[in-house]
Amino acid sequence: MDQRCEAYVKRLTMLATAAGEWVLEDSPAFFAALGDPEPDYDSVAFAVKNLGFIKFQILDDSVVEIELHPRIVELPALLAVQEQLLSCKIKLFRIRYLDTTWNSEIIPASEIAALRLSELCTPMLAPPRNERFLAEPKDFSKLIGDTESPLGLMAHKWRMSFGSFDPTVISFAIKHQLLSRMMIVAVKPRSADPIFRFIGDGFNWLTSDFQFRGIGERIESQPDKEYGEWVAEFYKFVAESGEPRYDIVRASIQTKPENPQLFLTRYERLLLPWRTPSDEVFVTLSSKRLLNDDAEVTMPKPEVSLRSASAKSS
Repeated sequence: MDQRCEAYVKRLTMLATAAGEWVLEDSPAFFAALGDPEPDYDSVAFAVKNLGFIKFQILDDSVVEIELHPRIVELPALLAVQEQLLSCKIKLFRIRYLDTTWNSEIIPASEIAALRLSELCTPMLAPPRNERFLAEPKDFSKLIGDTESPLGLMAHKWRMSFGSFDPTVISFAIKHQLLSRMMIVAVKPRSADPIFRFIGDGFNWLTSDFQFRGIGERIESQPDKEYGEWVAEFYKFVAESGEPRYDIVRASIQTKPENPQLFLTRYERLLLPWRTPSDEVFVTLSSKRLLNDDAEVTMPKPEVSLRSASAKSS
């Protein structure tokens, strides 16, 4: 089936199923996906509100209306609609979405509409609380088009690749001198253990051989296991949601278990999810250390807090 928007201009309504497949309203394929061959109710509304379908309707060849229940939409359905949007020649979009009530927004560009759908469908992340680590969320959209910063370059590459990982990702990172501050983590479905696939040589706060020894290890297996457990939650969230995350992180990291010390650092972090030919999702970390914000201090007790360590470094 041709997926391009203009091929459907004369067809009033189609739907993306939870599996990301396109079906036409009132078609046998739609009723099969619905699981009811002869519904005596509003079957389209039911599929949207209860099954995670996304309705995609073209109105008068000039407006596209998208209707969804964001809290139950699955990633394949979201990606199918975003791909359709980005190939669409129509420039005006109305998004209707169910929260406690139905809400409606008018959007004048397909790229903005695709980004808004991502925002609506992204679940909230509540990482475990830890006084030594703090992640301050930033607006990912501000990185799009920023070709002056390393993180902006990677965001641009991810977007242009439609989130599909191939060898050009590594060659792009090498060309733009991004590989040193890059990690690649693999996350498998139904697995609670993100695994290191690559660690750049710029992460010298780790033990001297960890960038080699750590490949194939769980991300929790870092020298500071508490930090590893904390950061693993972000990788799992990005892999499961299919959405990028952009943060400013401040962390107090234990680097040498045999000689306890804390490394106080603050850095920008961009986590990007990439589809692969297998069922694994790759999550890349691109980071930029913020200047004049790092210090190493002696840690008198393993449970020292960020506040007390900061006081010692001042």
